[in-house]
Amino acid sequence: MKEMTMNLRDLGAELAEKEKLTQRDADAAVKLIFNMFTYAMKTGGRIEIRGFGSFVMREYGTYTGRNPKTGEEVEIKPKRLPFFKVGKELRERINDRSISG
Repeated sequence: MKEMTMNLRDLGAELAEKEKLTQRDADAAVKLIFNMFTYAMKTGGRIEIRGFGSFVMREYGTYTGRNPKTGEEVEIKPKRLPFFKVGKELRERINDRSISG
């Protein structure tokens, strides 16, 4: 199976083609959606796309790690990272080999 990578530009091109939009309008729509996702997550929100999955923020406290080069102990500062949980429908579609596209 051929490996496929899709980026924001590719999403815009697909949207433009399928919905008969200009490339500029399609790119703006994709950018708006991702900006809204970012805003929701920065403000502690949760994003749920039915049939696809959900994004939530996970918070990690301070911990002690090691510099892999020197072995020296370093303090890792607290951080927040997005976490994706795949939805049931997407999981089933990915694992069903008979579905194409």
